[in-house]
Amino acid sequence: MGSLHVRELSIGYGPVRALRSVSLDVPAGAVVVVLGGNGAGKSTLLRAVSRTLGFHRGAVTAGSISFDGRPLDGLTPDRVVAAGVVQVPEGRKVFTRMTVADNLRAGALGGRAGSRADTARSLARVHELFPVLAQRARQRAGLLSGGEQQMLALGRALMARPRLLLLDEPTLGLAPKMAATIAETITEINASGASVLLVEQNAALALRLSSHAYVLEVGEVTLDGPAPELAASDEVRRRYLGITDEAAPDPAAAGARRELRRWSA
Repeated sequence: MGSLHVRELSIGYGPVRALRSVSLDVPAGAVVVVLGGNGAGKSTLLRAVSRTLGFHRGAVTAGSISFDGRPLDGLTPDRVVAAGVVQVPEGRKVFTRMTVADNLRAGALGGRAGSRADTARSLARVHELFPVLAQRARQRAGLLSGGEQQMLALGRALMARPRLLLLDEPTLGLAPKMAATIAETITEINASGASVLLVEQNAALALRLSSHAYVLEVGEVTLDGPAPELAASDEVRRRYLGITDEAAPDPAAAGARRELRRWSA
């Protein structure tokens, strides 16, 4: 497991400011979620951590990112992966013309150095989590269903033996049953030793999975706190959970709630 620290991070795409003075922490062994609408800057944040921001013509203009006390600033994406930080991008991005087995082998190439036995153990673990990937090892990835492709994207990331897993909308476009399966797998991955930074529009699911949550709005952190407290927040329920004040439980019956704080560095 590894801990991530982001401090006063600002990012721009040319003249457009995407993030402004964003700070957050992912403690070792934790699952932390970032909520926010489209364009809030969630994917930009993950790209900055994985050092893939330049591929999207973005640049860090201020702030710092460190993993287990080691600055990630200036590292190439492959060195970030080698350090144990691995991203599963939005849209899965599997190699559709390659077989399932070759996609998984590709995931092991940039990961933390290990023996063939380590790679074999990683593959066995992936097949344990996702038996369908073993069954369809010789099938082209492009022929898998959307849910199966998400399993493959997760499996490919696990082949790199991550200490911190960055997940960008892992349940996007999936049927509720498949989304629940992916959520259960994220919990298992975390329990087996990887910290998780999760970007997810399914706020109800994400808050159940996580211990701490941040809300991004127009590139700034506007709320953060323990996930149960954000789930109980009127503002979060209204904006992200689709619960109106009329549908909310009686505050007296729910008990006293601590007021959520705005971020202060």
